[in-house]
Amino acid sequence: MAASSAPTAATFIKPSDFLSSASSTTKSPLPISRFSLPFSYNRQTPPLHITLSLPKTFASSASITADTTTTTQQTKIPARFGHDEPRKGADILVEALEREGVTDVFAYPGGASMEIHQALTRSNTIRNVLPRHEQGGIFAAEGYARSSGKPGVCIATSGPGATNLVSGLADALLDSIPIVAITGQVPRRMIGTDAFQETPIVEVSRSITKHNYLVLDVDDIPRIVREAFFLATSGRPGPVLIDIPKDIQQQSAVPNWNKSMRLPGYMSRLPKDPDQAHLEQIVRLVSESKKPVLYVGGGCLNSSEELRRFVELTGIPVASTLMGLGAYPLCDKLSLQMLGMHGTVFANYAVDKSDLLLAFGVRFDDRVTGKLEAFASRAKIVHIDIDSAEIGKNKQPHVSVCADVKLSLKGINRLLESKGGKGTKFDFSAWREELDEQKVKYPLNFKTFGEAIPPQYAIQLLDELTDGKAIISTGVGQHQMWAAQFYKYKKPRQWLTSGGLGAMGFGLPAAIGAAVANPDAIVVDIDGDGSFLMNVQELATIKVENLPVKILLLNNQHLGMVMQWEDRFYKSNRAHTYLGDPSRESEIFPNMSKFAEACGIPSARVSLKKDLRAAIQTMLDTPGPYLLDVIHPHQEHVLPMIPSGGAFRDIIIDGDGRTQH
Repeated sequence: MAASSAPTAATFIKPSDFLSSASSTTKSPLPISRFSLPFSYNRQTPPLHITLSLPKTFASSASITADTTTTTQQTKIPARFGHDEPRKGADILVEALEREGVTDVFAYPGGASMEIHQALTRSNTIRNVLPRHEQGGIFAAEGYARSSGKPGVCIATSGPGATNLVSGLADALLDSIPIVAITGQVPRRMIGTDAFQETPIVEVSRSITKHNYLVLDVDDIPRIVREAFFLATSGRPGPVLIDIPKDIQQQSAVPNWNKSMRLPGYMSRLPKDPDQAHLEQIVRLVSESKKPVLYVGGGCLNSSEELRRFVELTGIPVASTLMGLGAYPLCDKLSLQMLGMHGTVFANYAVDKSDLLLAFGVRFDDRVTGKLEAFASRAKIVHIDIDSAEIGKNKQPHVSVCADVKLSLKGINRLLESKGGKGTKFDFSAWREELDEQKVKYPLNFKTFGEAIPPQYAIQLLDELTDGKAIISTGVGQHQMWAAQFYKYKKPRQWLTSGGLGAMGFGLPAAIGAAVANPDAIVVDIDGDGSFLMNVQELATIKVENLPVKILLLNNQHLGMVMQWEDRFYKSNRAHTYLGDPSRESEIFPNMSKFAEACGIPSARVSLKKDLRAAIQTMLDTPGPYLLDVIHPHQEHVLPMIPSGGAFRDIIIDGDGRTQH
């Protein structure tokens, strides 16, 4: 998947770098991204004064590698000020966002960011979707970015407002999501004095951002905003934070929109084109293999078309990581669905028995590999990744290509197509038949509990009734894994989940961002009662903004995944995982419909399997938002399961909370 297991340290820009604007050089950090391309968006800026030359054969296919000295078409922004008319720093900031193509932000005001909000009211281009908590705002910005491919923008005040963004910044870094987070800061003269609502957010966020800025000169705002968006979306995407003191926001200046970006170190480390000899070596390894498997992650989300073509040319089966779901359609006969801790038996079997593992846009995460020495132990490994830090970090490959996955697949496909008439034929039919036998022998299935609702069945029905076309967000826990297993994603950016960080409370605000970015799409938050309660206040945002977010709440009155581990490894001893009212265990607590009612959102509760189809259909047919509280047995477990640090031979395929383990 596209996450990185260890955050990459950002380089802090010293105040002197900003105060000396004529001579300063912005030092850029970071290993670059595994995402095959930067997230695309419509830039509304003058030409950039940087050059990144590429071989002509690939120049047209990679936006980050296009020649940036060429003139770009600038969308005309409604003029609120004369060309040489001074305006506040906050107005310069808002216009800089407009020039980056921003149309939606998720911003919660406070004392240190009031000037920015006042400036936003003067914009005819940017809509602010007001979250009810800053964490809800940054998770919504992530949902916006994950579902659209555009960078998400959130704004918060200083102190507690800024620190409330921390989980979202860490989540975006681990999952390689392009976010630009803007925070207000106390005036420059008060920095370091422990002023009211002062937090050194640049220091706090240094290890969980791709880069961050403290703005100490109002004239630097245009350049810094342009750099921030470029850094967030190029190479390996990630979050960038801009901290702006209040006096900078209030200071008047005439902006210079033609300042060049100053990122020489970063530009020098952007990925180069894949080496042709390496691509030919990969094709040779494929031709020599008998049991090849594709292991694809979040780095393939921008190369879905090329991935499908590669599979069409070779007939190699595809296993996806949690972050890679949708890069290849799960309903296709060559899909092995998800691999890893809660992946299918047949996906994990394929990797275990393979003689060639094609790892594209992945990081060999511990939830995928389990015991590293046993993972794909029979296979030669080809690792294509845009981030050099990921190559060999966890698993040493036999062939590595540090390059854009999209460009690499394009090059491999050209080689395969050119050799198509020269005897390069692949016949993996025997291998596919072996895997088909595993699919029949070990399908994804679930137990029944009399008339009670199996949670997996609820997701199957949702998949059927939406024809697999909905955008799905989730919280974290059992419901997240069931949503990964039983909804059949057909294309990239349908699946929004907190993968690397595993942040509960992600699902509801992420659905807000997805609904804002995709107003015509069906957006469903499949959530658990524990995760849902962590950002339940965002129901107010959904109602006020009239967002048609549907909430399928799988309610078992427990922290389900922790409870499952208690059942498996702690003799079912409950250690604070029951979320109901211990004095009234026979009742559902809290009453989720009351939260919806308080916000004017229609809702219903269903607890019998025979009533579920009609209830889900009603949810989907009701205009606007809707909450469906689905009560299901807490004894159900997510299976298959490979225990943490285990190998394929340790896989668990049976049992639940009714069984002694």
